[in-house]
Amino acid sequence: MAARDPKEDYSSEGSVRDFPEAGLRWHKVLIALCALAPLSARAGPAPVLLLTISGAIGPATADYVHRGLEAAQKQGAQLVVLKMDTPGGLDTSMRDIIKDILASPVPVAAFVAPGGARAASAGTYILYAAHVAAMAPATNLGAATPVAIGAPGGGKEEDGSERGGGKKGDGEKTAKHDAADSANAMTRKQVNDAAAYIRGLAQMRGRNADWAERAVREAVSLPATDALKMKVIDLIAEDVPELLKRLDGRKLKGAEGERVLHTSDAAATPYEPDWRTRFLSVITDPSVAYLLVLLGIYALVFEFSNPGLVFPGVVGAICILVAAYALHMLPVNYAGLALMLLGLAFMAGELFFPAYGSLGVGGAIAFVLGSVILIDTDVPGFGVPFSLVLGVAAASAAFLFFAIGMMLKARKRPVVSGREELIGSTGELLEDCAAEGWARVHGETWRVRSDAALKSGQRVRVTAMHGLLLEVVPDSIEKG
Repeated sequence: MAARDPKEDYSSEGSVRDFPEAGLRWHKVLIALCALAPLSARAGPAPVLLLTISGAIGPATADYVHRGLEAAQKQGAQLVVLKMDTPGGLDTSMRDIIKDILASPVPVAAFVAPGGARAASAGTYILYAAHVAAMAPATNLGAATPVAIGAPGGGKEEDGSERGGGKKGDGEKTAKHDAADSANAMTRKQVNDAAAYIRGLAQMRGRNADWAERAVREAVSLPATDALKMKVIDLIAEDVPELLKRLDGRKLKGAEGERVLHTSDAAATPYEPDWRTRFLSVITDPSVAYLLVLLGIYALVFEFSNPGLVFPGVVGAICILVAAYALHMLPVNYAGLALMLLGLAFMAGELFFPAYGSLGVGGAIAFVLGSVILIDTDVPGFGVPFSLVLGVAAASAAFLFFAIGMMLKARKRPVVSGREELIGSTGELLEDCAAEGWARVHGETWRVRSDAALKSGQRVRVTAMHGLLLEVVPDSIEKG
C-alpha cells in the first residue's frame, strides 16, 4: 500500500502532529476567534444622541442642532432625539433646523417633553419635519401662525362682510375695505406660504395635513392625547427611556436610506453645546446686541475726544464688530438702527456744539424711537425690553445734561491761567526801571517795559503782553 501525502489528505484520521502546516493554520484561526469573542459579546446597539431645545428658537439654536446632527453622523448614531420645550422663534432659524433634519442621514425623533412643555409656533413645524413626532403627557403643540405677521389678520369684518367686498356706492366704506386689503396683502401671502410649507412637511411624514394648515391659519392648538388621536404625532411617552423602548424595531427612512432602530437597550447620550454655540447664544440676545452697539459707540466717541488712549478705541471697535455680527443674524430694522445712531450723534454733538438742549432733546427722542423699532419681530424672547430702552435713554440724557451743566459752570469761572489771566494781574519791580527792567508777577520773573520811570519794589499792573515782554503801568495810576 502506497504511503499518503500528508499535504493532500486532511481527514480526521491524521493528527496535528502528522500535518504540521495544517495544524499551524487551525491554531491561528482558533486564536483569532477567541480574540473576537469578547468584542462581539461587548458590542451593543449604536448610540442615541439627545439634543435639547429650551426657550425661543434663534440663530444659536440652529447652530446647536446643526452641530449636533453632524456629531451624530460622525459617531455612527442610529437616532437623534430632539427634546423640545419652546414658545416658537425666528422663521429663518426654524427653516435652517428643518433643512438640517431633512438632509440628515441619521433619523430624528422630535419629543415635546417634559410634562407641561410645549412646541408652539416654530416648534410645531419642527415636530412635523422630524422622522418621529412624540409628546409627553400634559404637553401641547400648535399656534403656528407667524407672530410677526399674524396679528393684523384678513378675513371678515365685524358685520360678517368680506374685506374688500363693498360696492361702488358704498363710498367711504369701500375705500376703507380697499385700504385694508392693501395693508394685509403681504400678511396673506406670508400666511399662505407658511400653510403650504407645513402641509408639505405633513404629507412627507404621513401626518394630519389638514390640522397642520389650521394651526397656521387659525392658530389652533392640541394637547398630546388629542394630537395622537388626530394622527398629528406618532406616539406618547413619559420620558426619553420609554420613548426609546417604544421605538425599538421601527423602520425609519433617512437621507441615505431606510434603517431599523434597536433602541430598547440604548441609552441617550446628551450633546452639550460647545463654546461657539454658547457665545452665539449670548451675543444674539437682542438686549446684549443692543448694549454692545451702545458700548462700542460710546467707547469710540471717548477715544476720538481723547486721542491716544487706545484702550477705549480697541474696546469700541471689538464691541461694534461683535454687535454687527449679531445684528446680521437677527431680524433688524435698519431704519431703527439709523435712528439710534442719529440720536447718539445729536447727543454727542450737544457736548461739542451747545445748542441750548435742542440737539440733546432731539437726539434722545430719535434714540428711543430707533431702539423701539430696532428688532423687526414680535416673537417672544427676541425684542428689546422697553424698560431697557428707557433706562439707557435716561442714563444718556442724564450724562448729557450733567456734562452741559459742568461746561456752563466752567465757563462762568474766572480765568486762572494763560495770557488772559496774566493781563490785569499785579506784580512788583525787582529793580529801578526807566524804560525796561525786571519784575516778579505770579511768582515768576518777567521782563517788563513802562513809559514811566519806576523804582524797585513798586507795585505795577500788566496791561499788555508781547511775547515774553510785559507792558506795565504803576498800579496806583491804573486804578485811578
